[in-house]
Amino acid sequence: MSDNEIINPELAQCEVHGMTRSAFILRGALAAGAVYGTTAVAPFVSQALAAEESGDVGILNFALTLEYLEADFYNVKGKSIALSGEARKYAREFGAEEAAHVTALSAAIKQLGGKPVAKPTFVFPASSEKTFLALASVLENTGVGAYNGAAPSLKSKAVLASAGSIVQIEARHAAAIDLLIGKSPTPNEGFDKPLMKSEVLTAVKPLIKA
Repeated sequence: MSDNEIINPELAQCEVHGMTRSAFILRGALAAGAVYGTTAVAPFVSQALAAEESGDVGILNFALTLEYLEADFYNVKGKSIALSGEARKYAREFGAEEAAHVTALSAAIKQLGGKPVAKPTFVFPASSEKTFLALASVLENTGVGAYNGAAPSLKSKAVLASAGSIVQIEARHAAAIDLLIGKSPTPNEGFDKPLMKSEVLTAVKPLIKA
């Protein structure tokens, strides 16, 4: 697969090192977003979680893995780059909010009698403010797609409501970053357009690292 066939090359270069099922699904979600764009993430996640049949705890552990990634991106990678102005402000604010999501999801998993998944390690391909913001945009939009894909599999209405409150914040993060870099915060004419499962799976296989 050539770089010209990848919509979001930033995602193709992100690395998630972890052996859990949640880490594997997250790698697949990033790969789907890299090849077909963030609208491909929701159907990929939905199919992956349906195949696993792991219940609400498994779904929340996937969400926790995603939040680990976003929190590390802002709180670790963000501090290693010389950000300025609004970029620096957003990195601090969003990092604190993603960390709060980690805490909330971990507590919810324990309340359901589960064990929070171990935190993977991540590698982010950003070396400047410009590349950091570009990656922030695709990560946040990927996160929105991932939550939208996971939500239909949740059984508990209370858990679904909590996930809904988190995804609204993720969407606001995405919109703020997109506006900062001159992108439309609503690029799909008001609706995300999902792809067929077969299209997504065929495209992402070369990008998923074991």
